Amino acid sequence: TATWLAHGLRFDFVVPPENQIQIQRIWVWVWALKLVALASAGQFSSLLSFFSLPDLKRLGLALGTVTVGLLGWWQLSDEIYGMSRGVIIIDGILSFLFLATCRVGFRLVREGTGSGSGEPLTKRVGIVGAGEVGAVLARELQTKGTMEPVVFFDDSSRKKGTQVHGMPVIGPVEVLLGPNEPKIDELIIAMPSSSGERIREIVALMGGLGIHCRTVPAMSQIAMGEIVTSLRPVEIGDVLGRESVDLKLENLGDFYAGKTIMVTGAGGSIGSELCRQLAGMDLKRLILVERSEFHLFEIESELKEKAEVVPELADVQDEPAMAAVLARHSPSILYHAAAFKHVALMERQPAVAIRNNILAPHRLARLAAETGVGHFVLISTDKAVDPTGVMGATKLLAERVVEGHALGEGGTRFITVRFGNVLGSSGSVVPIFQRQIEMGGPVTVRDRNVARFFMSIPESAGLVFHSGAMGENGDRFILDMGEPVQIGNEIGYPLLLR
Repeated sequence: TATWLAHGLRFDFVVPPENQIQIQRIWVWVWALKLVALASAGQFSSLLSFFSLPDLKRLGLALGTVTVGLLGWWQLSDEIYGMSRGVIIIDGILSFLFLATCRVGFRLVREGTGSGSGEPLTKRVGIVGAGEVGAVLARELQTKGTMEPVVFFDDSSRKKGTQVHGMPVIGPVEVLLGPNEPKIDELIIAMPSSSGERIREIVALMGGLGIHCRTVPAMSQIAMGEIVTSLRPVEIGDVLGRESVDLKLENLGDFYAGKTIMVTGAGGSIGSELCRQLAGMDLKRLILVERSEFHLFEIESELKEKAEVVPELADVQDEPAMAAVLARHSPSILYHAAAFKHVALMERQPAVAIRNNILAPHRLARLAAETGVGHFVLISTDKAVDPTGVMGATKLLAERVVEGHALGEGGTRFITVRFGNVLGSSGSVVPIFQRQIEMGGPVTVRDRNVARFFMSIPESAGLVFHSGAMGENGDRFILDMGEPVQIGNEIGYPLLLR
């Protein structure tokens, strides 16, 4: 059709008889050349209803290649069965327009019918961030699901007044406080690199307006799949306002390679993260010490394909059992992460806290020195600073005990690593507060003005690994965690996130 129409346009639709004969001679092989070019560009293997800009570029490249090839042939031979240069160019343009229009039409029909589920669009959604992630999210929402994106918010004054996928960018989210604000049911924060402070401001504003907030995942997760299916509620870690610390674990590979390393409390939240990251460091052997049969089985099952792991079902309070484990494996480094961490429980059972948090590390440190362990690293907590409860006091005494062993003779280095509240760990206050809020309260706290430091599990693991590699005998390592977070504010954030 394009070839016939190209001749018609070239001759004002009064095609001479001799040219009509030429059309009949050339259209088959011109058509065949186009088919080969389109097939090479993958145009027959893509779904028409998902036609996109990259597909449009490939379509133009395929037909442009055919057109340039025919022009080159025409230039070398002065004619191609009587085809003129104008006919070749017009034919290429018309072929591109016809095919592009067809594919765009299929795309529009599909978007007009939605995902085919027959469900009405029930939520009007605003998107914060008119960048690449926000644009991709808006396109996905337009083609699937029951949410209708209606507006973009962005702090950049340069983007205000523009449009993305037909939706206006109207400025920062604070415009929702104005008299002519758009009506939305939900807000999605599409700024994976945004600061915690800005997310905190947005969450506070939406909480006051009664609008639910969700956010996109991290950039690494976005690269692995669709954004819509990865949307999640805004979490405490998103709003704490401290940038993640890059501890550059890749620089430690040579130190840990070929060593036998033991982790006590290997099934706990901190211990299991230590084991996961150690499993990728080309160790000789990773010894998992855990007294919970279930948690030991879980972490062993997760890691046994990645490294040589040896599970040891043992209680760190059992001195003969731990002596036997150390004698069997002779680890170069021992990370002692086994401890009781729940403040309220330890207040009710101080004797249990003393046995597990003070006496157990004392005996284990002595055994480590006797068996020639190179590094003994104690995992401690910021509650050991001016402790006001049993748990904090036991951790402070555990630090002093380990420091006392550092004064003894022998080649073992005794090192302490002190954490703040680790987000996602079993002993963190955050999940406790969230569960209390979900159950309707009350939220229990000693003092509304109490402040705590927070860090992520990967940060805590990185601090441990650096301390094991660079620590000298008697050293204590503390991650610079910025400003402490007031518990009163911390409780307020999950209330807004509900």
